[in-house]
Amino acid sequence: MRASTLGRAAVVVGLAAVMAGAVPAAATPSRLQQELDHLVRVDGVPGAQAVVSERGRGREVTSGAGDLRTGQPFPHQARIRIGSNTKTFVATVVLQLVAEDRIGLDHPVEQYLPGAVRGDRRITVRHLLQHTSGLADYLEKVDPLDTRWRYRTGDELARIAMTLPSHFDPGAKWEYSNTNYVLAGLLVERVTGTPLATELTRRIITPLGLHSTYYPLPGETGIRGPHPRGYHEVDGERIDYTRQDPSWGGAAGAMVSTGQDLNRFFTALLSGRLLPPEQLAEMKRTVPADVFPAPATASA
Repeated sequence: MRASTLGRAAVVVGLAAVMAGAVPAAATPSRLQQELDHLVRVDGVPGAQAVVSERGRGREVTSGAGDLRTGQPFPHQARIRIGSNTKTFVATVVLQLVAEDRIGLDHPVEQYLPGAVRGDRRITVRHLLQHTSGLADYLEKVDPLDTRWRYRTGDELARIAMTLPSHFDPGAKWEYSNTNYVLAGLLVERVTGTPLATELTRRIITPLGLHSTYYPLPGETGIRGPHPRGYHEVDGERIDYTRQDPSWGGAAGAMVSTGQDLNRFFTALLSGRLLPPEQLAEMKRTVPADVFPAPATASA
């Protein structure tokens, strides 16, 4: 992955695996193989893996190499850094706390985290989860390449974000910002009095039996269990970036999982096993987002 697309690429890869599992009738092995081969051949990724889950069983389709040095493909039940799929886990915990009347979706973030958003009581918990807070992304000042071996706390990332001016008034529009979910993670910790990793494990990972899913420990730089190598492309050269301190992603993107576990998580979430109907409906509520804006048209 090129440095400028690190977060976005992680999201796309993770969602592709989930989407493949959601439509097993259309996701034939040959069709999936063609799509993954296209990613490797045309888009230039080193390797890719899709996992289709149906009736409790999983099927893996791989292409390219999971390790460029040896040429080995993605290993069976490969564990990967799931990037911004972490956000859905965190949002689920926040909404569980909403269902328990411990957090109010439309209450100010300032009520739970005094001073964390510069005292702006207009920013609500809902704004964080929907990316409508207007808060700048701390990654504008934190380069994952430069901070590869440095452990950063959520509080530190939030403070960095607050040195940047907001991009718009809360609720005015949508804009993706990792700051929102770093704050959501801090919110969980403040309300429960326990680390975010503990709440994720207690509320989601253990009940669903996600045995290959975890939130890395402070200072943990490797990936537990079988995994492919990860690469950054810098000046046209692919650099092995598998080992790193993922705390720069924190509650916005630090988790590790597998395609099988992700499919199990999203299936349980969307079938109502993790959230009551009211909170699941809130999670499904969308806001307008110009993720892929229409191309400009020339006027005569």
